[in-house]
Amino acid sequence: MNTVQLECFVTVAEYLNFSKASKALKITQPAVSHQIQTLEEELGVKLFSRTSKSVSLTQEGWLFLPDAQLILKTAYSAKDRLDNHEHYIPLELGCHNYMELNLFPPILKDLSEEFPLLRPNIHLIPFPSLLSMIENNQIHAALGTKNERAKTSLYYRELCSAPVSCVCSPEHPLAQYETLTKNQLTGNFIACSPRQVSDSIFTVQNSILVNLSPENRFLTENVESAVTLAKAGVGYTLYPDILPARDAGLCYIPVTDLPEISFGVYCQNNHDHPVLKRFLTLISKYITNSCESYMQQV
Repeated sequence: MNTVQLECFVTVAEYLNFSKASKALKITQPAVSHQIQTLEEELGVKLFSRTSKSVSLTQEGWLFLPDAQLILKTAYSAKDRLDNHEHYIPLELGCHNYMELNLFPPILKDLSEEFPLLRPNIHLIPFPSLLSMIENNQIHAALGTKNERAKTSLYYRELCSAPVSCVCSPEHPLAQYETLTKNQLTGNFIACSPRQVSDSIFTVQNSILVNLSPENRFLTENVESAVTLAKAGVGYTLYPDILPARDAGLCYIPVTDLPEISFGVYCQNNHDHPVLKRFLTLISKYITNSCESYMQQV
């Protein structure tokens, strides 16, 4: 079964006349008849009842007509997408967890309005894979904390310097404080797998973890699990407080004697993607405005 057969069938079904169908298709009448015959042989049914004076659809023809129209429509749509593929603007973005994922919607909304042909896609990436995916052009840009130990030629733009905060439920005993120090951190501590966080974050978490007894240690596979356990009141975790990425159901208390962590976006140095420069501008502005707005409210 091919599109030529289906086009002939649908056109004859429309005109119920082989001569008119051949003119519409701009091929000879014998060619139309041949395509219909081979289609009928392939399907094992008669699609038309033909006499010297009239042509009509058989019951099988009527049943097959909507399927033929749908197949043709799908084929035409696929061809159109492929023909116009070069005009679309793909933008492959990366991040590590749902908190960072929450930063994208307002940026992509503005970008999609400015660039109607934009086709963005977002990847959730384990931290060790981040830089290599950008270097190999698998993604154009990715959010993340700065990894001082990693040697890379990639461009890094800092979006904010985020304080490491105690993240816990509003009912947790630590939630009563406006600020904390490491010595004030008590209770169950929830740490993440080093594959899911940067070296700087894991170093901070590990400095707390090693001094705790086993019954107070909780190790999770990813940031989402750690935050879920914190929200459930199981314990607290430590993570950079990126204001617009906050979870509304949690408290964020800065730990003042822990160093702030740089949060930003990685991308290739050449910036030659048609939308990438605009993306960098918009997300920088969004983070800055969000932080300024929060400081004014405090």
